[in-house]
Amino acid sequence: MDFKYQAYAGKIIRVNLTEGVVTKQPLDAKLAEDFLGGAGFITKILWDEVGPETAPLSPKNRLIFAVGPLCGTGWPVSCRFEVGAKSPLTGIYGDSSCCGHWGPELKFAGYDAIVFEGRASKPVYLWINNSSVKIMDASDLWGKTTGETEEMIRKDLGEHRIQVASCGPAGENLVRYASIISQRRAAARCGLGAVMGSKNLKAVAVKGTNDVKTENPGAFYEFMEKIIEVYKKDFYILDRIKFGTPILVELMNEIARWPVKNFQTGVFPFAKEIGGERIRSEYRIKDRGGFGCWATCEKPVRVKNQPYAGTYAKQPEYETLSALGARLWIKNLDAIIYANELCDELGLDTISTGGTISWSMECYEKGILTKQDTDGIELNWGNHEALLNLIPKIARREGFGAILAEGSYRAAQLIGRGSEKYLMTVKKMEIPAQDGRAQKSMGLAQAVASRGADHLKAFPLLDEVGREEPIKARFGEEYLPEMAQPLSPKYKAYEVKDGEELCVLCDSLSLCKSSGTCLPLYTGQIYFEDMAKILRLATGMKVTGNDLRRAGERIVNLQRAFNIREGLNKKDDTLPDRFTKTPAPEGVNKGHVVELDKMLEEYYYLRGWDQRTGLIPRKKLAELGLDYVADELEKLGKLPY
Repeated sequence: MDFKYQAYAGKIIRVNLTEGVVTKQPLDAKLAEDFLGGAGFITKILWDEVGPETAPLSPKNRLIFAVGPLCGTGWPVSCRFEVGAKSPLTGIYGDSSCCGHWGPELKFAGYDAIVFEGRASKPVYLWINNSSVKIMDASDLWGKTTGETEEMIRKDLGEHRIQVASCGPAGENLVRYASIISQRRAAARCGLGAVMGSKNLKAVAVKGTNDVKTENPGAFYEFMEKIIEVYKKDFYILDRIKFGTPILVELMNEIARWPVKNFQTGVFPFAKEIGGERIRSEYRIKDRGGFGCWATCEKPVRVKNQPYAGTYAKQPEYETLSALGARLWIKNLDAIIYANELCDELGLDTISTGGTISWSMECYEKGILTKQDTDGIELNWGNHEALLNLIPKIARREGFGAILAEGSYRAAQLIGRGSEKYLMTVKKMEIPAQDGRAQKSMGLAQAVASRGADHLKAFPLLDEVGREEPIKARFGEEYLPEMAQPLSPKYKAYEVKDGEELCVLCDSLSLCKSSGTCLPLYTGQIYFEDMAKILRLATGMKVTGNDLRRAGERIVNLQRAFNIREGLNKKDDTLPDRFTKTPAPEGVNKGHVVELDKMLEEYYYLRGWDQRTGLIPRKKLAELGLDYVADELEKLGKLPY
């Protein structure tokens, strides 16, 4: 039977790895209407099936791969897939996003999601070939890198056009920030590769040959052409096409928002040596993008000089250039590219890898760690050889690497000696490459993000470059000039709440935030009404902009409720003292801290959450159709009042 709405495949795969059983179930239309797809599906399934009694690395945890309705339609930058589980790094809601070809291939095969549970008795991978879904032996793949795994699966199956998502040795060894890799692209955050490893699941290979149909293809593609014209007029997107995310290196360094030496400062004097201009002129081979992605922000690169000569790799992203570069005071671009390639092949999140190592380097600087602790490795700032030694040790849990494999939060608990003071984490996850002292909205966004320290859950952009026109269009002139000023905390809660709802729609519809949907907000062109129109033309679902905003709010609140059920509350919506008590030492934000308390108060008010506890009142949950959530939280004593 055909699904009620176009663009959806209409089926979900269920895999019980313990029993070795694969089943297929029809997609529930109500699930699609209320939660859309992608991250929305993940949120609802985790709420329904993973309770507080479930340990992240236990067989009872779910591992969910999901795409949204726009994935595979050819809409610009709609080539993403989402992965979710209870995170082994944070112990709370976890998800991660990845671009490329794997997501569209899953849709072409005829599926909107895959839900794994249990643990296989030996290493396996899942092979999806349209209607055929088989659990395959992966014993010969165990211990292989992600690149080797992809190559071996294609060779074994005799199929070149297969898309593979796999965990590397880091996932097999349960490194708490292990990633999932597909063609050097990473679903990196939250340690979901470790969940794969805990289930003895090495990879998911997929091939599909079905079409993805839209409700009104003529109008859909006509509107798509109109939106592309909007994209082409945005200066940042044009730079993004030319340089990829590394173009941000110099820009963020100028506004002192780039973490250096474990966030001791936000200014790196060697930024140009590892920035976008140099990468393009000296290392870039060609431009490449995911399925249907005209932005081509992925740039394969090659290192020409010894000792890393011949390294062919994916261009490091802005976040990686920070985490494996400036955050460690490393300016050797050859070494950073090689380190990035090591992380991709071994299956490590570069942000948490660099964040954890930068914590250890500061502890070394302060005398808390010595060479006796670090297997003789000198963790001096700028020591790229130390970085390259530690990455394999972390992935294989060898020596000091076994401690760092726990993530900086747990490593600090193991080390003690005051090392906790130098943690740059929120909800146990390492903070990405944004110093909130230089952009107050980003400080708030990182504090309240559902998966822990994160910049992409709200992706606040309006104050990043200070354009006033989008603010007038979306909020009104009365919010100016403060909302457009990155160093002012005023009205930033409005921006973060609004951004969270828009971004979770991107994650649910399978849209890229960085290269498309969110960036034209600079010019005020793409917003909830536009997204509703896209969805109507693609699916036939009768939705308005307000309906989509409400769906986004529903998903955000359900993620919050999941974390509340896990024991989180207001005390966890915080930042390290370095952000709230230590003024920025240099740059345009010199003397600034993050005024988190006042922004958090306003944020809770806008969200309708309890000011004292950060819990969600029954009334708010009922407004969003989440009465069943309120009932469960009430039984647990986790409603306010």
